[in-house]
Amino acid sequence: MCLLYNNANMQNSKESANVGISTYAAIRKDIIFGQLEPDEKLKLEALKARYGTSVSTLREMLNRLSSEGFVIAREQRGFFVAPVSADDMREIADLRILVEGHALELSIKNGDTEWEGQIVAAHHKLQRSEQIMLSGDESIRETWKRYDWEFHQTLIQACNSKNLMDVHATVFDKYLRYQLRVLTFRGEIAAREHRQLLESSLDRDTKTALEILRQHIEGGVEHSLQN
Repeated sequence: MCLLYNNANMQNSKESANVGISTYAAIRKDIIFGQLEPDEKLKLEALKARYGTSVSTLREMLNRLSSEGFVIAREQRGFFVAPVSADDMREIADLRILVEGHALELSIKNGDTEWEGQIVAAHHKLQRSEQIMLSGDESIRETWKRYDWEFHQTLIQACNSKNLMDVHATVFDKYLRYQLRVLTFRGEIAAREHRQLLESSLDRDTKTALEILRQHIEGGVEHSLQN
């Protein structure tokens, strides 16, 4: 009887954890993609109806998102979507340069032939989407952004550090939040920088790759602010 009771508790605990994870992922996605607006108050009853979960689970997930910087917990006022600003965008860009640069350096050092093939394939998809964008067709904007993300993720996946990849994923998602809102396609400049990133990585030219990465990220931020 105790065994059955313990098994039932374990099952309930597992189901509760799965609900929490799916709720966390759904809220995080809605913040990144702008379905939940910057500075919007996150009313628990409204969220309960929207995501179909309990208030206690929502509080737990919102606190988790607060620790990651996607949500702000204001004393006596509740939870709010984190605001956006030019200064914050620059700070996130600097953090991305630091984290992605370190991961790229390790990947260039550790990457094998399999890694080389993967970054060539990822760049091919990105390049094709850039060519379509350069022709004036922006109907594939979401596809271009996805291939851009895939290329940068593939570049650093040979760093052999799960912790580093997890940190990068959080930073990149914060950057993606701005990219979806204000960052724009820089045309041939961005396409050229991606080619140079590929070539310098394949050549194991770490110094050039890190410099191109810095130019690429900073250039995207400044281009958006100017426009």
